[in-house]
Amino acid sequence: MDAGEGRPQAHLAALVLARGGSKGIPLKNIKLLAGVPLIGWVLRAAIDAGVFHSIWVSTDHDEIEKVAKQFGAQVHRRSPEVSQDSSTSLEAITEFLNHHQEVDIVGNIQATSPCLHPSDLIKVADLIQKEGFDSVFSVVRRHQFRWSEVKKGENKMTEPQNLNPAKRYRRQDWPGELYENGSFYFAKRHLIEKGYLQGGKMAYYEMRAEHSVDIDIDIDWPIAEQRVLSFGYFGKEPLKEVKLLVCSIDGCLTNGRIYVTEDHKEMVSYDYRDIVGIDLLKKRGIQVRLISDRDCSKTLSAMQLGCVAKVNVTNKLQVLKDWQEDMGLSWKEVAYLGNEETDVECLKQAGMSGVPADACAAAQKAAGYICKSRGGCGAVREFAEHIFLLLEKVNSARKQLEEISSAGKEMGRNENSMKGNKELMEKE
Repeated sequence: MDAGEGRPQAHLAALVLARGGSKGIPLKNIKLLAGVPLIGWVLRAAIDAGVFHSIWVSTDHDEIEKVAKQFGAQVHRRSPEVSQDSSTSLEAITEFLNHHQEVDIVGNIQATSPCLHPSDLIKVADLIQKEGFDSVFSVVRRHQFRWSEVKKGENKMTEPQNLNPAKRYRRQDWPGELYENGSFYFAKRHLIEKGYLQGGKMAYYEMRAEHSVDIDIDIDWPIAEQRVLSFGYFGKEPLKEVKLLVCSIDGCLTNGRIYVTEDHKEMVSYDYRDIVGIDLLKKRGIQVRLISDRDCSKTLSAMQLGCVAKVNVTNKLQVLKDWQEDMGLSWKEVAYLGNEETDVECLKQAGMSGVPADACAAAQKAAGYICKSRGGCGAVREFAEHIFLLLEKVNSARKQLEEISSAGKEMGRNENSMKGNKELMEKE
């Protein structure tokens, strides 16, 4: 209920448009970005914002529907008529509203904006629900000088559009300009039904520049991944420094295949890159422990990894809990790499979780990171690199807090000094 007016609060629905066709990158909306399907980043932010009455993905593709449901969204199967290359967002949103009469406000969130944070969505929801705006859209501030375009063959000079070349601004003296960044468009039903996403009583919401990442523009995927790892939203709980990695042996450290010789001896294969990954983790002070459903002690002895291992395990979660308690760690300090249904509960419990590219569907659904590498083919090394990148994020955040704290203390000392000088002057 709206506490101020005693009437039911308007139904606010988050809607992510994600059709299967893409001229640039095939199935871009579910392509893994930093180990998470692209659409998963915005769905995580929308869910954790806690301001939406429902969260939807509008798609025409089975695989996108599957991923959307894994992340907790409902799915609207859009018609072929609004799934063409020429179809507009407004057409797809209008079709959605025609099928969902309960929705009063649509928050159209762009799937290709993976650095969106819940805090942004919470503030926008307040603008449109409490302050009475009909539409709110996202912008970013740019400090870019614009010049008129001169087309080939035209006999004219370019002209400045937003500057005086004789008196160029310094960046710090110029507030810049606001540009739409496409992250989201919120609008009330009555406005959309008139054919507008922006109109009525309008407001913009300025996002931080580092959060304004658009994969349609930032085509270089590795660069986009680095931006997400630095500025993306990873969940409600703050990241902590990982101190223990538990890795399932079969299907992660190995490819899961067991070769049997004529004299009934078992053999497995592993990737040397994974061994290097384990060594790198140890050098960073992260303990690596191994776990398996079957008795593979002879294999481990032959590999000479020097890791604590538990084999022939019937309850992996209990073993994980025992190790976590023995080391005195919080769950946020524990990482887990698994690939089978027997690993699912461990993946859910660990603060950081990953699976190889060929893990079973249940394990992939429970994991926070899906490797590009298959089990036994570099997945452990890849997950180790992912851990290192997140550790950099943790250390960077810690350094920023220390700098803020130091600046606060210095300001306090200066204020006390000024106060002391003032008292001394008054006495004199």
